[in-house]
Amino acid sequence: MNTSKNIFIGSIIIAIFVLGGAGWYYAKQSKIPGKYDDFAICLKDKGAIFYGAFWCPHCQNQKKMFGKSAKLLPYVECSTANGKGQLAICEEKEITGYPTWIFADESRLGGEVSFETLAEKTECVLPQ
Repeated sequence: MNTSKNIFIGSIIIAIFVLGGAGWYYAKQSKIPGKYDDFAICLKDKGAIFYGAFWCPHCQNQKKMFGKSAKLLPYVECSTANGKGQLAICEEKEITGYPTWIFADESRLGGEVSFETLAEKTECVLPQ
């Protein structure tokens, strides 16, 4: 009986260390800046807006280009929660396809836009 209790207590201690280590690692990783943070922030500062929908594979690809910096993109979700309609903000902007980028000069580009084109349209420094 004593052996079972010791094994149980030992298992709990190991679990605490494993979970604590995983938590520490996650916290450390979340503080490391993304490779494209400055570029994504510049796009926003220059007035570029990325309109998309959660169910759109091209929108997902556009976000993947930015890696962990995607959270800093000037992104506007256009889809209703059920994926069957469009939110008023996107109707007002006459968004007809995803992704759509609208720039400060009101020009638009549809589809997955390259870093090179985004840099040209915004004068943001192209990430290396």
